[in-house]
Amino acid sequence: MSAWGDLDLLLDSPSSLTVTSNTRGTVKEKPNFKAEEDVSALRKAIEGLGTTEKTIIEVLTKRSNAQRQLIAKAYEKSTGRKLADDLEGETHGDFEDLLVALVTPPGVYDSREVIKAIKGAGTTECTLTEIFSSRSNRQIKALSEAYQAETGKSLIDDLKSEVSGDYGKALFILAEGKRDESTNVDKAKAKADAKVLYEAGEKKWGTDEAKFIDVLCHRSVPQLRQTLIEYKNISKKTLQESIEGEMSGDLQELLVAIVKCVKNVPAYLAERLFKSMKGAGTTESVLTRIIVSRSEIDLMDIRAEYKKLFGYSLYSQLESEVSGDYGNALKTLCGQDD
Repeated sequence: MSAWGDLDLLLDSPSSLTVTSNTRGTVKEKPNFKAEEDVSALRKAIEGLGTTEKTIIEVLTKRSNAQRQLIAKAYEKSTGRKLADDLEGETHGDFEDLLVALVTPPGVYDSREVIKAIKGAGTTECTLTEIFSSRSNRQIKALSEAYQAETGKSLIDDLKSEVSGDYGKALFILAEGKRDESTNVDKAKAKADAKVLYEAGEKKWGTDEAKFIDVLCHRSVPQLRQTLIEYKNISKKTLQESIEGEMSGDLQELLVAIVKCVKNVPAYLAERLFKSMKGAGTTESVLTRIIVSRSEIDLMDIRAEYKKLFGYSLYSQLESEVSGDYGNALKTLCGQDD
């Protein structure tokens, strides 16, 4: 797909893995915000006869997460009950999941998604791959601290008991949240890394996965972008094409996700959204997670990439795939049609 082939534009474009501004989010702080006013509106909507979903959507989707935390505090002070518990009691299904996600701090929400992915029979590798390849060190640190606080256990230890092999090795490095964050690019090192990767994959019989894991999970984003360019110069193929040709299964998915996120996190997440709505049935958990967790980071960029990749807007796709209160809340978070 075109989003992944064009390497020339890479070096100057900002990355969601390193940018900390929230100007590309669709949800902004509400000016003249008063938590008490929101609490009284929510109480009316929740405690009255029949729940007024429209009011709940209006309040929770039009406030930043920090403002929602203040609302939740004021709500508990005023009622003696937790807002999340009341939302769970009054709503159900995907709509309930979405509302609870909105009133959960981002690090805690990510950690709960990881807990869901590793709990029970079988592990949901695609969720782990999406989260750990698309989050910055800062986000992973918040996730890790929330995980420890919620479960009393270390994130890395729990991951080690759930995932193994080369996929596990790569995931553990990402889950440490220690990717190099320097912005300096060492061209000679990028050339050397590209050569190492070429010799570990395309050039030899069998693949030395450890070399790929080491380079892709440790280097900084600007450094890896330069490496992708050097790799194509040596191999005449993109690194993504080489990984897809040399590997399979969860490790291939993870390394491709890392390469995609190094190039363009919003395009990677746009693709995930597209796949979650394609074909029969919609994977609501993916829709909720991406739209909620990116609504204050880069959802405007995700929308733009979606349109570029698939030829129609994310908003119009949501309109045809999800309905009811859940669909309305998602569309409000998504912002206008492109």
